[in-house]
Amino acid sequence: MARATARHILVSTEDKCNELKAAIAGGADFAQVAKENSSCPSGSQGGDLGAFGRGQMVKEFDEVVFSAPVGEVQGPVKTQFGYHLLEVTSRQD
Repeated sequence: MARATARHILVSTEDKCNELKAAIAGGADFAQVAKENSSCPSGSQGGDLGAFGRGQMVKEFDEVVFSAPVGEVQGPVKTQFGYHLLEVTSRQD
């Protein structure tokens, strides 16, 4: 069964998500940006979601995590919770 580890940043607007993505692309540390901006409780751990299998996260999240290149920041990804930046940190297919 496919498993992945990922981290994310959750914010309420697409504009904020794009702003944070640009900051990370410009060299800002993903974990620090998560700690300062994410509305998800995982933000305090730098956005780390740990390991999970296919189907354990919401559909939009799952699709990105199990198809995106490892180590590249993806997003904004819109879910019922808001807008996410996602980074797959490892994946085993």
